Formats: sequence, structure tokens, C-alpha cells
Amino acid sequence: MNWDIIEGKWTEYKGKAQAQWGKLTDDDLDVIQGRRVELSGKLQQRYGIAKDEAERQIDEWQRRH
Repeated sequence: MNWDIIEGKWTEYKGKAQAQWGKLTDDDLDVIQGRRVELSGKLQQRYGIAKDEAERQIDEWQRRH
């Protein structure tokens, strides 16, 4: 799926993102607003992972949705 679709329908995808990454708060998801760069940064911050790992997880999640 194209990331533009996820960004445009972020309110629908917020729950799916929170189910995948439970450490993300509602406030985090509101700040992210569907922006991939913001999601990557929050994953790095909350999970203490490298940018490459955050991007890999996002790619995998994107493929499933």
C-alpha cells in the first residue's frame, strides 16, 4: 500500500499502529499525523532502536495493511 493512503486515512490506521507498537501513546499518534518520518522517530525514541530497524518495522507493517 502506498504510504500516502495511510497518511490520508491516519485516523483509521492509528489503532492498527497502536496495536503494533503498544508503547506509542495517543498523543504520539496525534503528533505523528500519519507522517512516516515522525513514526520512525517515535519508534526510535520509545523502543530504543536504530533508524534502520524502525524503517524495517514500518515497511513490514505497511505491507500487511
